[in-house]
Amino acid sequence: MVIKNVPKLSFEQAMESLYEMAELAVHNKKMPDEEFLQFFPVMLRQAGDGRNFVRKAVNWALRQIGKRSPGLRQAAIEAARQMHEIDAPSARWIASDALREFAAKAAQADKSG
Repeated sequence: MVIKNVPKLSFEQAMESLYEMAELAVHNKKMPDEEFLQFFPVMLRQAGDGRNFVRKAVNWALRQIGKRSPGLRQAAIEAARQMHEIDAPSARWIASDALREFAAKAAQADKSG
């Protein structure tokens, strides 16, 4: 995923867009998975924002999108790995938290399946 040409958003823009991403992932069951792929560059760009609410919103959007399907889970895991490489504590926190949740869900599925 390339994060070129994705502008840094103001606090209000970041919160609104990240909230919408998470809400779409949770509530819009008919939205094709391919449409969620466009959100990852925005999340990657905002992951370095150290503001607490932005950090939590990126994390929430990433985790909710990753829960939609196996394909989006793989894309979310890849985005989290890329976030972990960003030189910002907030990006590493988001990545670690999301990867921990995805690993726990995978382990739970292995036990039950």
